[in-house]
Amino acid sequence: MTLPPPKNLLSQINRSTKAHIPLLNLPAYDQFKHNLVNIIKSTLMTPQHPDDWKAKEVPAPPGLKKIAPYWYPYTTMTKMRWIGRELLEVVSTEFRDRSMEYYRYALDSGVTTVNGQVASPTTKLRDGDRIENVVHRHEPPVTNTPVKVLYHDEEREFIVVDKPGSIPVHASGRYFKNTLIEILITDFGFKKVYPANRLDRLTSGLMIIPLSPQRARFLTEEFTAGTVKKEYVARVKGKFPEGEIVCEQPLLTVDRQMGLNIVHPEGKPAKTVFNLIRYDPNTDTSVVKCEPHTGRSHQLRVHLQYLGYPIANDPVYSDKKIWGENVGRGGVDTTPSDERSAPTAPPHLQAFTEEHGSPESLAKDSGAPPPPTPPAGDGVNGGNTAGTTPPPEVPSIEQTSVTNGDTAGGVKLNPKPKLLPRETGEDIGMGSPVPLSAEAVGVITRLRNMKDEDEDWSRWRDVVFRVKGALNPHSLVVTPPPLQNRRKRGGKAAFVNNSSKNTKNTDVDANANGEPTSPTAPRDCGGEGSTIPPSSSVAGDSGDGTEAESGTLASRPNPITDISPLAGPEVPSTTTNSNTAADITAPPPLQYTEEEIISKINSMEPTPDINPLIQSDNTYCPECYLPLHPDPKPEKLYIFLHARKYTTSLGAYETDMPEWAAEGWTWDQS
Repeated sequence: MTLPPPKNLLSQINRSTKAHIPLLNLPAYDQFKHNLVNIIKSTLMTPQHPDDWKAKEVPAPPGLKKIAPYWYPYTTMTKMRWIGRELLEVVSTEFRDRSMEYYRYALDSGVTTVNGQVASPTTKLRDGDRIENVVHRHEPPVTNTPVKVLYHDEEREFIVVDKPGSIPVHASGRYFKNTLIEILITDFGFKKVYPANRLDRLTSGLMIIPLSPQRARFLTEEFTAGTVKKEYVARVKGKFPEGEIVCEQPLLTVDRQMGLNIVHPEGKPAKTVFNLIRYDPNTDTSVVKCEPHTGRSHQLRVHLQYLGYPIANDPVYSDKKIWGENVGRGGVDTTPSDERSAPTAPPHLQAFTEEHGSPESLAKDSGAPPPPTPPAGDGVNGGNTAGTTPPPEVPSIEQTSVTNGDTAGGVKLNPKPKLLPRETGEDIGMGSPVPLSAEAVGVITRLRNMKDEDEDWSRWRDVVFRVKGALNPHSLVVTPPPLQNRRKRGGKAAFVNNSSKNTKNTDVDANANGEPTSPTAPRDCGGEGSTIPPSSSVAGDSGDGTEAESGTLASRPNPITDISPLAGPEVPSTTTNSNTAADITAPPPLQYTEEEIISKINSMEPTPDINPLIQSDNTYCPECYLPLHPDPKPEKLYIFLHARKYTTSLGAYETDMPEWAAEGWTWDQS
């Protein structure tokens, strides 16, 4: 690779590298080398083209916008509610996009590190731990209605935009490139934006977005002080009463995954003033003006539900199947209850899960009776064929210990496996600040089932990975964490291109296949075509500890970056007592044969291209084996709630009335 001429080199160095770098406790030569490496790395990791992070759009049905799935390095710091808990428990509790079995498989693939070290499902998190995870991101489709910039004040550094429904403001969950912030940066060319408030993903309307930290602080103070006057419009069920209606019920978030809020005496104060605009008898709905005096999450949606007039097409707060005949009018019961039940498969998949095991439960593996111990020195086949006895499984970390005389073969097996909260249903309410009532638990359970049904029960069909190798994000690797004294909380990880044809490092030894074997070799994620078995691990340091610029995608290799190897976590070996002739090697994880898995997934087959329209429910992603499902209808991606007018010290700004607020307007209510 040819470096640019010296006159252009400094212009390509990131701003962060121009700041003073504190001296480390190193000799002068090593200090100079450390700083030089940091500068060059930041230069090479800077995207050379503005399209490096631009979303690649793919064909979509009318009314929808889709982007191609992509590998993404996600970085976070341990949250307070995670401290002391095992990694698999945290992942399966915080996220529900994939099955329990898949999350364990992904962790066993070695794509997750804690403080730069490959983590296992049983790794316990501590305060201050930095977690890095590589995921294959399938962003849900959003509306193709464009974001509109209504006003741009360059002197006072802010813009006014009209956000369509279905697009979230910030990156969260499965959304990153299809967010308002990323769209303003990539499509409109703003270097950076600093939202001072937010709208719900399903809500459309006006937002005033600062373009500098100073303007953001100024506007945030106005929102916090309650001096910003906000006006929304909504279409609700039923004939809303005339005159001014005031609701001042406190609100509380009781489930983060579903984003569920309820009226609760322990909640935060909230106040909304409502006024009827018109009633449409043809649809038995009313158009209502809403003026929130506070800014609680889902405030307008929950207050309208409490009054008995929920938003007409709200998928969370207006469905009788979720809330019952009263649809949450007057609030829900708040009497605490310990009643919980384990999740069950839908009726049409119960026979499937009973015969082949539920991907939503890990107990079927660890709870099996202890198998006979194989003779010392005998190899164990990782798979089983039809008509033969299944091989023994790998003992978990809790099951492995030094022999003490009463254990067979040096392995202590626990016949009663530890059930994780998601397997028992106890994950419901774990994130709630107050104990939940039986009614609230039932609402959350039904909301989860509704989401699963909308996604074609993909978690219960999540079995294809059982016959695949470890996850392998191609030739991409993640940069190591920075030195402790330069470590930042959170932030974006970065990819480095690990293409073997571009990697040239004479300081790294190579094996017979030409693959690097030094501890400084890039991380190999295993999988099909990998040179490292999924169950092996290579020990090594994390390089020089410097951090490339966050959130950048390298378009060329970085020959000076030292990266710790990435493979599956080590399988714990057993230690035998003095009476044992030879050590017993722990068998590899249990796998299904091709014949068995074919009967499990019926007609499922990998889609040859994950970018075209998804029209079949029997395809899965060839990269991460995610069961795919048909695209949603565009009219299901938003609700009848629109932020129409904001009045601040910067001025008063408003949008036109949304089309669904027109008199006599109808829609598909099926």
